[in-house]
Amino acid sequence: MIGPLRARDSARCARIEALLFEGDSPWPAEAFRSELLASHNHYFAVRDGETLIGYAGISVLGPAGDQECEIHTIAVDPEHQGHGHGRALLATLLEIADSRNAPVFLEVRTDNETAINLYRRNGFDEVGVRRGYYQPSGADAYTMRRRAIGDTSQSGEAQ
Repeated sequence: MIGPLRARDSARCARIEALLFEGDSPWPAEAFRSELLASHNHYFAVRDGETLIGYAGISVLGPAGDQECEIHTIAVDPEHQGHGHGRALLATLLEIADSRNAPVFLEVRTDNETAINLYRRNGFDEVGVRRGYYQPSGADAYTMRRRAIGDTSQSGEAQ
C-alpha cells in the first residue's frame, strides 16, 4: 500500500539507495530528511507490512496555473522488484502532476532499460541527453518528459 514517506524512513531509504545506486552517489539519510521538509516536494512510500520497500518523490515547481513537475527518484528494494511497486509509485507521482495539469520531467540512466520502458509506457518521451550526469561513474542520462494531460501540441521539443 502506498502512503506518505516519513522522516523516520530516511535511514531505510539510504540503505536502499546504497543497494541501487552504489556507483553514483546514493543519497544519505540526511538528504531524504531535507527533501521531506520542502513544501513543494511530495514523497511516497510502499511498504510490506511495516517494512519500507520502495519510495518515490516529485517536486511541483512554478506558479499556480503554470507549474511543471520533476520526478526526483523512484526506487524499489531489489528483493521486491518485478511486482508492480515501481509502476504504482509512478502512478501516484503522476496523479500529483495531473491534478495540476503539469508536464513532468525526469532523468534516467541511458542503460536502465527497465525504467526507460516503464516511463515510455506511461507517456514519457526522450527530449535530451545529459552527458556524464551521474557521478562519479560518469554515466549518461536521458531527460524524459511527459506532457501535461491537457497539452495537445504535437511538438517533440521541450517547452
